[in-house]
Amino acid sequence: MNFIFSQGPHPQRRATVRAFTLVEMMVATGLGVAVLAMVASLTVYTVRSFVAMGNYNDLERASSYALDTMSKEIRQTAFLESFTTNSIKFRMLNNAVLSYNYDPNAKTLTQTKGGNNQVLLEQCDFLNFNFYQRNPSNDFGFYPAAAPALVKLIDVSWRCSRQILGQKINTESVQTSKIVIRN
Repeated sequence: MNFIFSQGPHPQRRATVRAFTLVEMMVATGLGVAVLAMVASLTVYTVRSFVAMGNYNDLERASSYALDTMSKEIRQTAFLESFTTNSIKFRMLNNAVLSYNYDPNAKTLTQTKGGNNQVLLEQCDFLNFNFYQRNPSNDFGFYPAAAPALVKLIDVSWRCSRQILGQKINTESVQTSKIVIRN
């Protein structure tokens, strides 16, 4: 083995600096922004979906509670005392008054029983009462009742909705039911 050692001054070493060129930097920045935009849009979509499911469950719970309450109370009334487009008033067996009032401006359905008010539905976009006699027609429909004394069947329908991030987006709950006055 032969080793050769150089005795003179070291040859000058040239310092090399490696860096991105402007074009490489712009491409990398563009790709980074595109990836961040995709992640942000996925996050917004996911949040919107979770909020929609929460709203839908809340609307469904409120609608079921309102429908159960109305069905139970109306079935136990003695008779329908009066009705209008947005309001119905019953006389209970104990002579107390039971009423349901829909306020389209406040978008609420309120039950009044014995002087106590309870809001059953909020953010209700539409509510409709239809009144029928008990006896069905030949085509299994029901005859409309012209006077409160003839009413034995009440058809109630409503649609409630919520907003997601300031926009009304597919969080509607539509309910409809026919309730018979049993007494």
